[in-house]
Amino acid sequence: MLQNSRIQFTSSKIEDLMFRTTFNPKTMEGDVIVNLSLIHKEDFEDVLKIFSLAINSGLAVSPMLKVLHEGDSIGDRVIGKDEVGFATVCSITIDGILLKAGVMVKPRFGGLVEIRDGAPIRFTNVLTYQSTTIDPLEVLMSQELTSVMEMLRTGTGKILANLREAPMVARDVIDNTLSDMVDAGITGILEVGEPNTRILDVPVERDHLGIVVIGGTNPMAIVQEHGIPIRTNAMSTLLNINELKHINEL
Repeated sequence: MLQNSRIQFTSSKIEDLMFRTTFNPKTMEGDVIVNLSLIHKEDFEDVLKIFSLAINSGLAVSPMLKVLHEGDSIGDRVIGKDEVGFATVCSITIDGILLKAGVMVKPRFGGLVEIRDGAPIRFTNVLTYQSTTIDPLEVLMSQELTSVMEMLRTGTGKILANLREAPMVARDVIDNTLSDMVDAGITGILEVGEPNTRILDVPVERDHLGIVVIGGTNPMAIVQEHGIPIRTNAMSTLLNINELKHINEL
């Protein structure tokens, strides 16, 4: 019945997943948040090549992923007949790692970032997490507003990214934690702003700094740009990092 249905805004889901993230970049142990993408098995080889291109070009949060086949389960979902699933690391994992390091991160929105001659210029389209029950990057991808492949070819285009804010007093902890993440292969940071300074043309709250993270759904956007059907459920569930493999091992 309707009175038993509860609407969960994306901001609440993010908070829940952040607290449940246990991955430690120093020990390479614990759970990460993953996105789940489903394709038809006939498209597997083409999609794997696209994912490899995107990930090795730095357009993903991590090179680690898990391939699931018909009958495999992930979270509360079972991969259907003639389907293949890709579980890839979600950018909210970065927020969870920062939270475990003691940094109160506030995810603000997901959006499109204009890249010009290889450099990020500004956010052009955004959706706040507090205003939607669907992941903003899923919405923007569904509108076919990205030009990720064009950006890879020419250095100019629009990619998916997220903005979060953090207290400027935590700058040293943020820098150290992000460095640990890079050592662990989590390289999804697009830009870290200065305190009380606009970042990619977006103002930040007083005494805070902005952190722009590459959207974990950019590889899926390239698949879509190639006209290959793909269904993505962002922030799907959590998986232990040991269940994932490096893209180059597949």
